[in-house]
Amino acid sequence: MKTVAKRVVRSDLWIDGAFDARLAREADVSLAVFAARGNPAAAWDLLSSAHVYHVSAAKDELPREWFAQAELLARCPELLCVSSSGAGYDTVDVAACTAAGVAVVNQAGGNAPSVAEHTLGLMLGVSRRMLESDRRMRREQGFTREDVMGHEIRGKTLGLVGIGHTGTRVAALARAFGMEVIATDPLLSPQEIGQRGARAVTFSELLAQSDVVSLHCPRDASTLGLIDAAALARMKRGATLISTARGGIHDEAALVKAMRSGHIAGAGLDVWDQEPPPLDHPLLAMDNVFATFHTAGVTHEARRNVAGMAADQIAGLLASERPPRLVNPEVWPACQQRRARILR
Repeated sequence: MKTVAKRVVRSDLWIDGAFDARLAREADVSLAVFAARGNPAAAWDLLSSAHVYHVSAAKDELPREWFAQAELLARCPELLCVSSSGAGYDTVDVAACTAAGVAVVNQAGGNAPSVAEHTLGLMLGVSRRMLESDRRMRREQGFTREDVMGHEIRGKTLGLVGIGHTGTRVAALARAFGMEVIATDPLLSPQEIGQRGARAVTFSELLAQSDVVSLHCPRDASTLGLIDAAALARMKRGATLISTARGGIHDEAALVKAMRSGHIAGAGLDVWDQEPPPLDHPLLAMDNVFATFHTAGVTHEARRNVAGMAADQIAGLLASERPPRLVNPEVWPACQQRRARILR
């Protein structure tokens, strides 16, 4: 009996060449690329017969038409898997995929070393007022070194909201700098948090005890707006906020007010409600905000690793292997049944 060719489709948004190269080693897998902008008819021709859709996780780069939502799924009857290009999956409606019998996979952990390094960079930059010093040197003279005197992070308490792949690496780096590390994570027991290098505390305790609060949780219904005005008010006066997680977990307007009042001393922000944020965003006007453009996980090493992981996972799934980073595990039996029928 003739075997159906296994079709993988992705957009032309930038991806490391390791993805295409890895799939090219699979004799029965074809890869097609559509233009994210300019030719929707051609894109639908490819997507409508795809077995795997490798979707960009960048919500502000991918046109909404190509988000893996119910409308797209309805036009892709042979789709078995939606593969996110990163650890996050903001461009994927997981519930709609599950209802359609479509597996959702991500690349959790693939960029954790890069994000952890970036987190420490933001933390050091804010605590030592590096960015403020840099800016002032470029625009004025006559200020003293003591005018931009910062603080060591040694001896300070770091509170991790989430201690998964990235949070665990941040904990190790922070301990190397002499910090005390505490963490809260609803998915882990206190014993597991301890094994990952932090002392388990409640969310309220973390806010009250931390000199630095760093966010490493996914964006979902339980975390959207988690760091709101009330949470910021419960943080130590003079504390700093770091986020390399996802925009929307911290309330940007509330953070502006907390920083203007002096209650929050500084912030290191890699993620934003809108990416990049508008040039007139009030947080960008503050010298005690270290702002980056969702680049914590954007290194040559991380992008190559994530691309290779994604292609490995897709190849395995198409060979009927259960993917190691399955976001909706409850769908796997239905997905297997659909695979047997579609790829018979």
